[in-house]
Amino acid sequence: MGETIPIAVPRKGRPLESVLDRLARRLDVADLADDITSTLRHEKALTKGTVDPAESHVYHRLADYSTVDDPTEPEYTLLRDDRAGKPRRIVFDSVRIPLEGVDGVPDDTTIQLVGREEPFRALRTHEFALGFDSADLVLEEVVGLRPEPLDRIDDINARIDPSDTDVRVVTGLGDTVYHTLMATPDVAPSSGSLDRAFLESYEGPLCIEPRYERLVQAVLGTQTLDGIHFEYPEEGREEEAAIADTGLGVYLTVTGSTARDHGLLLGEQLFPSETVLLESSPEVSETVGAVRSLLNGVDLETELAVENYSSQ
Repeated sequence: MGETIPIAVPRKGRPLESVLDRLARRLDVADLADDITSTLRHEKALTKGTVDPAESHVYHRLADYSTVDDPTEPEYTLLRDDRAGKPRRIVFDSVRIPLEGVDGVPDDTTIQLVGREEPFRALRTHEFALGFDSADLVLEEVVGLRPEPLDRIDDINARIDPSDTDVRVVTGLGDTVYHTLMATPDVAPSSGSLDRAFLESYEGPLCIEPRYERLVQAVLGTQTLDGIHFEYPEEGREEEAAIADTGLGVYLTVTGSTARDHGLLLGEQLFPSETVLLESSPEVSETVGAVRSLLNGVDLETELAVENYSSQ
């Protein structure tokens, strides 16, 4: 009987899709990845009301998805969204993937993807040796605040206090969006760039999401934030609209089209938000190390520059 290596993964959304895409490229599991992704996208559409809800009840659909005899078929579970007015939603739970004949991995090894709401925290409590989560959460949880800014994901490990956690970032998956500085024309500099240098001389409000407060402090550096105070969007208000009211803010952007729709100018991309591979160093065995190497690799196009990272 071979060894099964559990890997904590997000339950839904872009980070989980990035993990599945990574596995589809490294292993022969494209059909499995597509099946999980399409199922969760359909369920999201049902939750948001963009698909005709004239289907079976959510519990019946869950039973259909998860009544499986083969552990290599995916299972799902129900999640109660904690946002106001949001109903139950079907999310990913678990699947096993045998690594038959994979170079560098011991024979009969299996990986088990296990859905977690906060994979990073599951690694911090030593439930898992490997996992995937957003780099943002690492900044929000354990990265130390310093006067100087943090502007690259590969600087994260140097900012983690070893006495605080054994978890380290291994690599990123390249699904990059950016925390971007944006401002209205009357607040943005009339000459020069809307960037960190501008913030160093700026005094006044900066609109951010409350959950990103520590992240923004780490990314900008505490020295840059002298004379700046945070403001937050009101409950239910669109972030870009709140930034337009404040005049200056930081928020995640992909194309920036929504920001421009609110009359905002896009400035410096302050920090990449990317799904990252994590490891809990004390839990890394020889087999775990082989699986980590399988998930890592020079083929990744990532903002992260620690592809050769390995625990000592």
